[in-house]
Amino acid sequence: MPRFRLLIALLPLALLQGCEPGEPPVVQLDPPAPGETLKVVTRNAATTYYLDRHEAPAGPEHDLVQAFAEANGWEVEWTLAGSTAEVLEALESDEVHLAAAGLTHLPSRDARFLQGPTHTDIVEQLVCHRERRPMPREVEELADVEIRVTADSSYAEKLESLVNTYTGIAYEEDPRTTEMLLAEVANRQIDCTLADSNIVQMVRRHFPHLEVAMNLTSGDRLGWYLPAGHRALAEMAGQWMGSAEGQQSVAAMEERYYAYIGEFDFVDLRALNRRIDERLPSFLELFLEASEETGMPADLLAALAYQESHWDPGAVSPTGVRGIMMLTRNTAKSVGVTNRLDPAAAIDGGARYLADRHDRLPDTIPEPDRTYLALASYNIGRGHLLDARELARELGKNPDSWADMREVLPLKADKRYYPQTRYGYARGYEPVHYVQRIRNYQDVIGEAVEWSPLDSD
Repeated sequence: MPRFRLLIALLPLALLQGCEPGEPPVVQLDPPAPGETLKVVTRNAATTYYLDRHEAPAGPEHDLVQAFAEANGWEVEWTLAGSTAEVLEALESDEVHLAAAGLTHLPSRDARFLQGPTHTDIVEQLVCHRERRPMPREVEELADVEIRVTADSSYAEKLESLVNTYTGIAYEEDPRTTEMLLAEVANRQIDCTLADSNIVQMVRRHFPHLEVAMNLTSGDRLGWYLPAGHRALAEMAGQWMGSAEGQQSVAAMEERYYAYIGEFDFVDLRALNRRIDERLPSFLELFLEASEETGMPADLLAALAYQESHWDPGAVSPTGVRGIMMLTRNTAKSVGVTNRLDPAAAIDGGARYLADRHDRLPDTIPEPDRTYLALASYNIGRGHLLDARELARELGKNPDSWADMREVLPLKADKRYYPQTRYGYARGYEPVHYVQRIRNYQDVIGEAVEWSPLDSD
């Protein structure tokens, strides 16, 4: 599926000008003062705002708004709307200062509200079950397709424009969220729906039978909207998003929520979802117990074990690593595991070994970077990780940042660099892919251990 990239866009000047002739002037309000509260409306979803496993707010829109608010000394008061229509109603009623809810900038919305800055480039995609036949590949083939989309959405607006151009195209609006409609497509309860590419990218891992039939737009951007009376705040938002600080915040958001999601692999994700049902229940209690003992999240331990063995307690590699956590003989001995093929002992030992890798890192490394570095250490060894951290310092990179370290680690296989390191050559590209896959698996496995950002309205 097409990747999407992040853009930084300042507010169009035309949208910051006055009212049309003959219209009553809009009363312009001052932005909140430092120490006051910025009121923001959003939607509860993995691509906007949700509560993580620690019941702390998270999500792409949350992180950007929080950074903007901190830059101006504001607290943030969040309003969770049940739908896009409710988000727009909150803006219309002037109950909030800002909408940050994965909204596509559209001419129809520009006529009602002030544009804020954009942050993510997406395309709208038609998504169907991969076994649907025939699969619509051209707009002219949509006449016989049952399409249901979220009400009052950009998708409905796009389809309405097609209805006016092509014969036989019809669609139905639904009050439920795009995520819920994608689940219905996966369960073959409806034919197809439309969704933004970033939503498809996340949800498709849980429902690998979803297939992108075609792209219906290009060049669309997600961004913020403000009520007409908040022109000064809109200008502040545009200036902040276009600043170095704003660009860093967007880059950090992309790194945290999207960068690790690789190209879609139907076979791999179908197998993972099947094994969640067939294999994980036999070991779930062991992962939960190991989590309580070590503090390592249960879904992370389960993802680590899946990466190592696909939850096969009898797994054995040609190099001699064994068991559900694929422990080496030395690693097993260091954590007191005498039988690596015993899943209870292996999961406990693997969890304690990962916790040890985590504890040995400096306390100054923030999460989630510290966990990613611990996983890399689990994979490549602590000595090679320390080499890479020292190499990062020499290259002017941040050894506490996973974004920087995933660029430096592969240099452990580069003859221009590894001869000068203490532990020498290592396949440094492996831990980069290792961490990426575990992060991806963890998102999917999260629901099975009673946590997932996709539990949205």
